[in-house]
Amino acid sequence: MSSPKRSTRSAGLLLFRRPSGADRAGFEVLIAHMGGPFWAGRESAAWSIPKGEYGPDEEPAAAARREFEEEFGHPAPEGEWVALGEARQSGGKTVTVWALEADLDAATAVPGTFTMEWPRGSGVLREFPEVDRFAWYAPQEAAERLITGQRVFLDRLRQHVEGGRVTPAQDRS
Repeated sequence: MSSPKRSTRSAGLLLFRRPSGADRAGFEVLIAHMGGPFWAGRESAAWSIPKGEYGPDEEPAAAARREFEEEFGHPAPEGEWVALGEARQSGGKTVTVWALEADLDAATAVPGTFTMEWPRGSGVLREFPEVDRFAWYAPQEAAERLITGQRVFLDRLRQHVEGGRVTPAQDRS
């Protein structure tokens, strides 16, 4: 008898900033273009909130902090984390995200790397960056770039920035 398949879980941290001169509801988010050969040359639905998988022995917030540092190459900034809840992506992965108001220079990122056989079946192992670039975008443009399953977090963040609260009913998609 096979064991039941464990649900894959990821946790991430979505930084946001309010550019000078922006109205109360104006903000930008820091998102990451996924690295490796599968995402090269793609822009639409090829970006992600900095996040990563975690196991049953790790707290989601600790995983979000760890993954931000691995992907951005610098520790997460200090500040108050805002829970944006979780959402299930089309592939079945459940993603939990927090937002943090902070302003980092995207050009200072030093992403981690991963190794994979490329081209497939060649026997050649190559190293690729987990993320090949970070950039700040207004929510509408970020939504066009983010993978579909993560766009809900922009709506939840918008509600928070506009002075509303992210309610428990919104924490589950």
